[in-house]
Amino acid sequence: MYLGYWGFQKYPFENVPDPEFMYYSSEHEEALVRLVYATKRNKGAVLLTGEVGCGKTTLSRVFIQQLADSEFDIGLITNPSLVPIDFLKEALYQIGLNPHSDSKADLLKLLNDRMLENMEKGRMTLFIIDEAQLIYQETFEEIRLLLNFQLNDRYLLNLVLIGQPELRDKIRAYKQLDQRIAIRYHLNPLSMEDTRNYIAFRLEKAGRKEEIFTAAAIEEIYNYSEGVPRKVNNVCDLALLIGFSTKLERIDSDVIKKVNKDSL
Repeated sequence: MYLGYWGFQKYPFENVPDPEFMYYSSEHEEALVRLVYATKRNKGAVLLTGEVGCGKTTLSRVFIQQLADSEFDIGLITNPSLVPIDFLKEALYQIGLNPHSDSKADLLKLLNDRMLENMEKGRMTLFIIDEAQLIYQETFEEIRLLLNFQLNDRYLLNLVLIGQPELRDKIRAYKQLDQRIAIRYHLNPLSMEDTRNYIAFRLEKAGRKEEIFTAAAIEEIYNYSEGVPRKVNNVCDLALLIGFSTKLERIDSDVIKKVNKDSL
């Protein structure tokens, strides 16, 4: 509704994992470097955690873009709350296989054959599990066993587990899985400076270089959102709508206070 009014080509504060709108704070850069390094070096398992709305899913999509199709066979699992057999079937489906058996032995053989085929072609098999804190207890054991697919000098399968902070505690309860985590990283909310830069970055990506939010407005946004990008997006989007409907030239702190009050 407000695109033309503010001079945007796209909506700047959509809460979707669009890699084009990925803002690289120092922590997001560090997390991406670790993910890419661990995967390309065939480290086995990687753990990325962060608070709700801190950009983990968007970062995972950027991470996938860093990996060449010719080098990686990638399965992205976004709903891992499945019993072990269904989890295995979903994993196979995500790498282009459509198993018709409910036999665990059949499913594991199918996976093993694909991994060996990939190895012969110089490709790595990679599973990225988003919202991994939702994994059932019995399925964690199955995931651990998947890492047993290895030769003397390399893993046949790499895993990236992405989830909320409680995922760390869940994995610690499985010592054999915890010991397989080669690299781990935790994303924190944005700082005040990063929040300011984040807003400016997304405005420019949407097509406008001129400032819209006053310094006081940005401070108010940070105080409300505590630097969580998803909350920042929600506040900024509604503030731009209010600014459009009331024909404002800039968004000041009073508009943000109104948005925050309405959100309580």
